[in-house]
Amino acid sequence: MTMDNMHAPKLSLATRIIGLLIALGLTLAGIILGFMQSLPVQYIILSAVGTLAVSVWVWRFLAGQFVASTSGEVGATGVSASEVRAAWMQHRLGILGFLILAGIFAGLSVSVNNFFNIYTIISVLILLVIIVLTVKFSHYMAENRSSFIGLMVLAGLFSVGSMTIDGFASTGNVKSMLVFASFLGLACVGQTLVALLGGLDLSIPFIIGAANVGLLYIIGHGVPPWLAFIVIILAGALLGLINGILSYRLQGQALIVTLGMGFSISGGTQIITSLGSAYSGNVFGQVPSLLSNLAAMNGTTFGLSFPAVIAIWVIVAALLIYALKYTVYGRYLYALGVNRVSASRINISEKAYWFGAYIISGAFSAFTGALLLGWSGGGFISVGDPYLFMTIAAVVVGGTSLLGGAGGYGFTVIGVLVLQVLTSFLVGLGLSFQWQQFIFGLLILPMVALYARSPHIRTQI
Repeated sequence: MTMDNMHAPKLSLATRIIGLLIALGLTLAGIILGFMQSLPVQYIILSAVGTLAVSVWVWRFLAGQFVASTSGEVGATGVSASEVRAAWMQHRLGILGFLILAGIFAGLSVSVNNFFNIYTIISVLILLVIIVLTVKFSHYMAENRSSFIGLMVLAGLFSVGSMTIDGFASTGNVKSMLVFASFLGLACVGQTLVALLGGLDLSIPFIIGAANVGLLYIIGHGVPPWLAFIVIILAGALLGLINGILSYRLQGQALIVTLGMGFSISGGTQIITSLGSAYSGNVFGQVPSLLSNLAAMNGTTFGLSFPAVIAIWVIVAALLIYALKYTVYGRYLYALGVNRVSASRINISEKAYWFGAYIISGAFSAFTGALLLGWSGGGFISVGDPYLFMTIAAVVVGGTSLLGGAGGYGFTVIGVLVLQVLTSFLVGLGLSFQWQQFIFGLLILPMVALYARSPHIRTQI
């Protein structure tokens, strides 16, 4: 390695000026917001200095990743319009992304009481530093870059939440986050397997709601809870099989097929369970104590003060990660996701694996809905609604490609934890559900765009 390579690339004067203008704009916005929030002057000065310094440093680092070190850029004394235009074209995505983040921060500062304070500013600066470090060191983690980035984001979010929200890192809140992450993680089992084949299952939230209502409905008619539980899981698997058959027959239409199937499942369940009832398909009754202990916040596991659903998710995750990485099933699943034609030529049954993925998806969706009954204490058809978006978001944010053949459940676990910590953080800030959805959308859009722009693995073989 030469001495030149050991130094960061030198930026043109135009690039440095653009970065300085952005930093000054953010600093000025922070000063204005500080006076609007009636913060002490010393806090405003401290935050302004920190914002200016970190913004300039972040810009110089990120811009330096794209600028080659050339002698023609050194020693320039003026800036022409063409240089500014070239710098803009070269860094426009980074500039726009930076401004969007600044806009979100400004919007939260204006709309959320007491959001703009010294602790929030320090937290944002820490998050920027973590982003820079992630960009810098992710180049050395090429094989597991998605997991590395996810873990860094998870660490950043948890650090910021612990600093800005009282009780965020408390035992009770951590247990709460793990319980909700367990429900989401179990619901994501099937979505991950289906995505690895290049499909999607939008019936998951509807099966969750139907299982939640159906289990208590069956128990209310005198069926033993253990038998009702088995019946619900088998019904979920059967619905998954129907999804698999229909989506396989109608190649390329898995999204519409599973969505239509989901609406049918939800509507049919409500029709059946609402007969003779005034609760529009919701079912109320005595939830078995064993089921409550499995999923309720006050549940215990072998005398330990956490519900068993957390342990169940850990076991399922460990088994599935091992199966995908070290078994014939996993290797064949990835092979089909990479190239179905090539896989079929070595006698891998696409039909069997496609059906199997959807059967597992249906079974785990029903399993999740049944466990949610122990948490909710009643059967509610809408209990699965949040999982329509969250299962896809967790898979994508974790790093599993929606094109198939790349990723895995270990990546999904990271995505689940990132989304759950982010949700807890946004709730702790007092944001409404609409704000949460907005921020989740901003998180998932660039990930989908990244996969859309990246060549599929089959084109790289």
